[in-house]
Amino acid sequence: MSVGTPTRSIWFRLYHGETAFDFVGRKWRWFLLSGAVILLGVVSLSTRGLNFGIDFKGGTALEVPASRVTVAQARDVMRSFGLADSKIQVATGASGRTLRVEADLRSKSDKGPAPTERQRTEEAVSAKLAEVAHVGTNQVSVNDVGPSWGHEITTKAERALVIFLVLITLYISLRFEWKMAVAAIAALVHDIAVTAGVYSLSGFQVTPATVIAFLTILGYSLYDTIVVFDKVEQNTKGLAASGRLTYGDTVNLSMNQVLMRSLNTSLVAIMPILSILVIGSYVLGATTLKDFGLALFIGLTTGAYSSIFIASPILALLKEREPRYATIRQRVLARGGATGPLTPAAAAAGGMTGSSLAMGGGGGGGGGDGRRGGTGGGRAAATGPLRPGAAAEAARSGDASGRAGDAERQAGADGGARPGPPRSAGGRPGRPRPKARKKGRRR
Repeated sequence: MSVGTPTRSIWFRLYHGETAFDFVGRKWRWFLLSGAVILLGVVSLSTRGLNFGIDFKGGTALEVPASRVTVAQARDVMRSFGLADSKIQVATGASGRTLRVEADLRSKSDKGPAPTERQRTEEAVSAKLAEVAHVGTNQVSVNDVGPSWGHEITTKAERALVIFLVLITLYISLRFEWKMAVAAIAALVHDIAVTAGVYSLSGFQVTPATVIAFLTILGYSLYDTIVVFDKVEQNTKGLAASGRLTYGDTVNLSMNQVLMRSLNTSLVAIMPILSILVIGSYVLGATTLKDFGLALFIGLTTGAYSSIFIASPILALLKEREPRYATIRQRVLARGGATGPLTPAAAAAGGMTGSSLAMGGGGGGGGGDGRRGGTGGGRAAATGPLRPGAAAEAARSGDASGRAGDAERQAGADGGARPGPPRSAGGRPGRPRPKARKKGRRR
């Protein structure tokens, strides 16, 4: 009775390099999913727009000690003045609970009310809030914020974003190639569009902290993409140099090799952000951290997705149009070798030691499954760390030894067995017997 192989969990296979996810083969699924989210965001941005905070559109901020007042009571006060859409927050600090109310006391006309009318409105709102909070009017602070400061922040952020994109494009083009730069910038644009769409759909308020967090997540998203591209470049020089893997297969292998690392990095970065949102904002009442943490959470999640499902498939789509990789793909498909993505464990066991990388079985007579690959030719696998560039040399030497073996077998089939050294009874090549030395007397 045969016992089936136990099913291993996804986490076990991730940690042991046994995953073979086809990221490139399913690229249109990821593109359609991202396209649908971006389209919803564009529709929302064109109809609803963004909910800018007081720093961007201007207004009046009132702060009052809130030991005896609730948000609902403050909302009723602002509704009585026709300001029901005011933003009301309760912050907890060393001095206790503080109620912060942000309202636009200007009229709907472009010129706005006269200063005396606005001043009377501010005094009436301050007096009512002080009455509800059971404090004196001198304890209510009123600050008028103009939109010029927010406009200045927006202008500087846009300028910094443009400079950032130009420098990153130049760096990736010089360090890797321009097609990798195009894929990385496409992933960044994807992150920008998705984040802006989520803020528009949800109605989250855009504050200066949101802009700062937004610029921060762009660097994180690009960092993860660069790590993936570096692995792709290494495997392209090593594995794809033999012509036995298409560029898409090489990208799939690279993604599966760094997948666990990308997931761990993303989880380690997202967990503190969740702590800021859940514990800091909602449990401890530190609402000032909410805007910053919310933008970081959305951006980090989007960046982790785009580096895996957007940047790498776009790179494979661009590179496989090159004549070299198009020829390799046709050759692999003609042999019937493309059977699916190669697992990292299979590449480490077979491909990185010079044997057959994939689909046609063991390269040097090692036998075994073509997916896993043998050590090839009876040679021992490497027991130490592999230096940079050794994978490419191993792949080239394995491919050359395979061609030499084919030539020897063909020559043997055409001309018969070649004379070789004498063999012993065990079938192994014997050594010639040494000549017997003549015994003689010493003089």
